[in-house]
Amino acid sequence: QVQLVESGGGLVQAGGSLRLSCAASGRTFSRYAMGWFRQAPGKEREFVARINYSGGSTYYADSVKGRFTISRDNAKNTVYLQMNSLKPEDTAVYYCAASVSGVTTILRNNDYWGQGTQVTVSS
Repeated sequence: QVQLVESGGGLVQAGGSLRLSCAASGRTFSRYAMGWFRQAPGKEREFVARINYSGGSTYYADSVKGRFTISRDNAKNTVYLQMNSLKPEDTAVYYCAASVSGVTTILRNNDYWGQGTQVTVSS
């Protein structure tokens, strides 16, 4: 069982930056690929970024490519999402997810989810 706790959300002006963190419980963090998703009001949850077990491979949604960076620290059981050049359309609840077999855009195929952290970008 893995528990995920996100933090770092908040209110920021357009063009600003935030760094989200997702802390995982347990001693098997490095066995899980990790990802970030987001859900805006009235919309479906969507994929944002993912990172493999070692941190050597990352992949981003086109909407955030070049602005967001996902990273992980296996010694700290934590995955991060650095968000720069934020836009009002980035406003959403951000969730981290863990998957033994690799993070997928098919939500139900990911093993564990956090409770989310709110990010609000004002114009």
